[in-house]
Amino acid sequence: MPPRVATMNDEHDHRKDQKQDLFREALGDVEPLRQDRAIPPRKRPAPVPEQSLRDAREVMDSLLSGEHDYAEIETGEELLFIRPGIRPTVARKLRRGQYAIEAELDLHGLRVSEAHELLKAFLAESRLHGKRCLRIIHGKGLGSYAKLPILKGKVNLWLRRHGDVLAFCSARPNDGGTGAVYVLLKRR
Repeated sequence: MPPRVATMNDEHDHRKDQKQDLFREALGDVEPLRQDRAIPPRKRPAPVPEQSLRDAREVMDSLLSGEHDYAEIETGEELLFIRPGIRPTVARKLRRGQYAIEAELDLHGLRVSEAHELLKAFLAESRLHGKRCLRIIHGKGLGSYAKLPILKGKVNLWLRRHGDVLAFCSARPNDGGTGAVYVLLKRR
């Protein structure tokens, strides 16, 4: 048998063996995995529609700011709001007009923006002076353009949003009826 001649394949195999030896040496004492499946990628969180949220916030802010000349809330005849945690006896006394009215604000004939500013100032001043039971006259809307109670709906909304207001309800007939509300504020 003739002597074997070294070929290019032999040299390639030798280099390949050397590379594998170097690789095994670099790995050191490693235990092979018992499974050959790849871990699935984590699910990405759903995208947040930032612009849509900003647009919705702007719409709500403009509706609640009092820039429009209509009531956003259908109020019906009688208003009633009681914050969670207020005892039923307190609400009952307020509805019956059994608390002494310590301050009063009349919003008749005012524009929405004027009424809003006056109401905010009135609530702040009343709270500062420790007054708890107030009467706010918003009217029944009979003098408005569409004969709708514009300020009544606004007052309903503004008082619900004010953190110092514990409860409010439509007044008794001798105090203005559905054209006014009794308001109970937090203690100082």
